[in-house]
Amino acid sequence: MRNRNTNIILRGVSIFFLISAFVLTVVSLITYSRQRTGYPAGMTIGGVPVDGLSPAAASQRLLEVYTSPIEVRYNEAVFQINPSTVGFTVDIETMLAAADLTRTGGSFWGGFWNFLWNRPAPQSAIPLSASISEERLREFLQNEIASRYDTPPTPAQPVPGETSFLPGAPGQTLDLDRAVQLISNALQSPANRTVTLTFNQTMAARPTIENLGILLKQIVATSDFDGLIGYYMMDLQTGQEIHFLMNNKQEITAEPDIAFTASSTIKIPILASYLINYGTNIDAQTTEAITRVFRVSDNSATDLLLERIDRSNGPLIVTRDMETLGLKSTYISGMFYLGAPNLLPGRVTPGNSRTDIFVDLDAYSQTTASEMGFLLADIYQCAQNGGGALAAAFPGKVTPETCQLIINFLALDKFGSLIQGGVPDGTLVPHKHGFVVSPKDGVMHDISDVGIVYSPGGNFVLSIYTYHPVQNIWDIANPLVVKLTQATYNYFNISAQ
Repeated sequence: MRNRNTNIILRGVSIFFLISAFVLTVVSLITYSRQRTGYPAGMTIGGVPVDGLSPAAASQRLLEVYTSPIEVRYNEAVFQINPSTVGFTVDIETMLAAADLTRTGGSFWGGFWNFLWNRPAPQSAIPLSASISEERLREFLQNEIASRYDTPPTPAQPVPGETSFLPGAPGQTLDLDRAVQLISNALQSPANRTVTLTFNQTMAARPTIENLGILLKQIVATSDFDGLIGYYMMDLQTGQEIHFLMNNKQEITAEPDIAFTASSTIKIPILASYLINYGTNIDAQTTEAITRVFRVSDNSATDLLLERIDRSNGPLIVTRDMETLGLKSTYISGMFYLGAPNLLPGRVTPGNSRTDIFVDLDAYSQTTASEMGFLLADIYQCAQNGGGALAAAFPGKVTPETCQLIINFLALDKFGSLIQGGVPDGTLVPHKHGFVVSPKDGVMHDISDVGIVYSPGGNFVLSIYTYHPVQNIWDIANPLVVKLTQATYNYFNISAQ
């Protein structure tokens, strides 16, 4: 009887456990099936967690993340960019299809077995599928951001009445390529959606050459000089020019440029003509003569050089060579010694034909500020690279070595005033100054200086001629030329002021 009762109890317990196991299995199966309708734990789509979400809910979450604006900071400004504005789109369907394949692609019963044993499913990450229009993004950055928030550099400004310049301020421009990269990365990130844009700093610009011209004319107008002045400058890096004439502090037309007495500045064309015709293989006696011409402005040595060109017609050959260069108002018609015959009496040039102003010119040598500036610029370009009109006008006769030799001789003039007085000590200024006492009244009417200024901020040609009908007072004309030179030098070297 006891054994029978025991069997009944065991059978009942077994049935209970079987039923319980069945119930638990069914419940687990239902739970697993429901869980399988959503995305597994640890799954991300485009970096966004979607575990437990249905495809519809996951789609909504992805849209919320990737259509939200990104925050952008630039130059103390904070603004937002809507992804659609720059052509950013997310391919939701492609990512959900890949996620569904991961969710349902495995064995149902294998997954159920892992579920029963509480084994976590391997985490899976579906990469972001999105596109962006770089063209639209660049256009937006250029038109909406850079145009609004970039700051242009402020050019240096001349100080009225002085020869110096107030330094300008640097500007900043959006680093467009870097901005495109940073914003593209932020648009494709679910979390890092704040961007700080970088910029390129632009150096403060030099004043415009027009501003320099205004400053130079103000210097003349506020000076004590009330005669005629011709100023010519060429930027040897860019070819930009300033050229003006002022008479009694009033600007007058510079077309055609007006002729001045060339005085000793005509010695530059004389040297150029000698080298054009006889080359750079100079004998010792001629070298000594040229050295005296430019070191101490020796007129007798200049006459010797003219005789070496041609004993009778040296001045005519110099004039012919200048005409070949296109310098129609530059000429020398006789030797320097007193009483030398004038080989070109009454010579008419564009420069000495003006009727609006009277200049008592030396009949033996004349030039203009611009023509002497042109000649020096040609000599410089020829020495640098064989370019310029000088080499073109005399092919096979003029080489860079020829032109450099001219510059070397010009560098012997260590006068120290006029142009040289307006530059820092040690500045290389190959030049030739000139002034002459009139034989008619025994006073000085003409003071001039022409040269090439080599400076850290750029090289330039400077040609300045002054004339006064009564008397050209040195203590007035020299400080004026010095100030004009200082202003020009400072224009090229603002950071060194």
